[in-house]
Amino acid sequence: MIKQTILLGCILISSVAMWAQQKTYCNPINIDYGYTPIPNFSEWGRHRSTADPVIVNYRGDYYLFSTNQWGYWWSNDMLNWKFISKRFLRPWNTGTYDELCAPAVGIIGDTMLVFGSTYTSKFTLWMSTNPKANEWKPLVDSFEIGGWDPSFFTDDDGRLYMYNGSSNKYPMYGIELNRKTFEPIGTRKEMYLLEHWRYGWQRFGEYMDNTFLDPFIEGSHMTKYKDKYYLQYGAPGTEFSGYADGLLVGTAPLGPFTPMSDPLSFKLGGFARGAGHGATFQDNYSNYWHVSTMVLSVKNNFERRLGIWPAGFDKDGMMWCNTAFGDYPHYLPAPSNSPQGGESKAQPSLIENTSNNSGSAKSGVGVMVASPMGGGREGAASFTGWMLLNYKKPVTVSSTLGSYYANNAVDENIKTYWSSASANKGEWIQSDLGNVSTVNAVQINYADQEVDNSFLGKQLGTFHQYKLSYSIDGKKWNILADKSNNKTDVPHDYIELTKPVQARFIRLENIQMPTGKFAISGLRVFGNGNGAKPQMVKQFIVLRTEKDKRSAYIKWSPVDNAFAYNIYYGTAPDKLYNCVMVHDFNEYWFKAMDKEKPYYFSIEAINESGVSGRTKVIEVK
Repeated sequence: MIKQTILLGCILISSVAMWAQQKTYCNPINIDYGYTPIPNFSEWGRHRSTADPVIVNYRGDYYLFSTNQWGYWWSNDMLNWKFISKRFLRPWNTGTYDELCAPAVGIIGDTMLVFGSTYTSKFTLWMSTNPKANEWKPLVDSFEIGGWDPSFFTDDDGRLYMYNGSSNKYPMYGIELNRKTFEPIGTRKEMYLLEHWRYGWQRFGEYMDNTFLDPFIEGSHMTKYKDKYYLQYGAPGTEFSGYADGLLVGTAPLGPFTPMSDPLSFKLGGFARGAGHGATFQDNYSNYWHVSTMVLSVKNNFERRLGIWPAGFDKDGMMWCNTAFGDYPHYLPAPSNSPQGGESKAQPSLIENTSNNSGSAKSGVGVMVASPMGGGREGAASFTGWMLLNYKKPVTVSSTLGSYYANNAVDENIKTYWSSASANKGEWIQSDLGNVSTVNAVQINYADQEVDNSFLGKQLGTFHQYKLSYSIDGKKWNILADKSNNKTDVPHDYIELTKPVQARFIRLENIQMPTGKFAISGLRVFGNGNGAKPQMVKQFIVLRTEKDKRSAYIKWSPVDNAFAYNIYYGTAPDKLYNCVMVHDFNEYWFKAMDKEKPYYFSIEAINESGVSGRTKVIEVK
């Protein structure tokens, strides 16, 4: 461990020493994502990827399993994830690339179960009572019930269920299992088949237009809260920004279920998009969280990352997941933010709410409705309030490879990136914040450029090394973080400062790359711009399409000192649980509604120094 030292005007922080004190995290989560494990699965270059995550809280520790990683992670704080190498192969199979895909993880008593996706009955059901020590043994050599994208659920009465399904033709299924033999009890039942003719968000494609395929339902997960069952499912396609987890609610484990109009987890905008095929879990303080797949899809359609979002249930039993500012710094689990008795309480808004009980819409698009304090802001207390300081600000670099331009590193798009001409020590990138700002945290997102083809699957013993500096004037530099001796793989490194600093320039200097060129998809600086917050948005209108009520055209007057906007929406005025972040533009074509329900909308403006008040809620019939 490098000793942490505090000097006058200079903070020198090592990865291990500083992480031990961090209270926040930032999506995509910073784990050592494996490289594509299949040689012919990298048409546009080898790359990192994982998806289909499930996190379980087992004996006070968090265990994370996901697709094609040749192992799993565990953590005691949801920040520092330790990888355990384990090939969950079938005992009789020595194939190199047979691997755990879209895993199911269940807890029965004191035993953890792990099962991988399969369309045959020849996949082993594994068990462990000591997964931290990597102690596993086959529980059932040939699990009779095969299935793709499976999940396990143990009810309060001890009865065990399995759900599965991944198809654009067939529904998601559920079945009860014998807890001792794991044989099926009865026949499987249909849980749900997508209804994209009604729910706009279920349409396949980046623009939700069903142009070339029908949508897919996949990635089941069950959560029980009080006397209700909340069955989650992924849709409509893992390649798209609209990748989401939908929600079914019922009073029995196998239904019948009522589909909710809007997704549980949905992230259409921002730096990294998508929030599909995931799982819900509780931390050690009874707070709920939802982990899901984020979309990259540059080197390959199945290039993906993972995100973790605050979640829970409101006073009416409605399940929510907050992805607003979902790739900005958020607080980690802590007892001070915990509800009592395992119930999720409404979190008060951190941002001034300016709605009132009067007023009517003059635009002819609906009636203004009051939005109570905290309405639609469940989980808002998890957001730090640290704003992005360098969106599309000036960037200088040591060199540039081809058309991988410098400003790609600050455009809030994980799909684009800057690449230097080499991976040499001394290559650098420098971000100008525009004015002296308060810096609380920095996220460094590396990109895969010219990765060595020998990087196949999980690469242990690889690492990034760098120095991060700050300056007031661009001439005198102080160290912000020195990871010259780092020996860990940190593709989405996130540094929370022990004390904020005042800076105008942030400089990242390469020392060592695991493979490929020194390339950055996002050098993201968070804090406060030390300026005025944006004004409230004016003339906010929502025009719902007459011929297709699933869609609407949204427009508003631009705010001069704002670079982005959050559009909140829902099917009740006090439950605006979903959000779309829009950069640069003052219009948005929204295609994610339930055509049979009225909708409610509000908007806020965003800049480096904070967030405006939200507009009065508009009802759109």
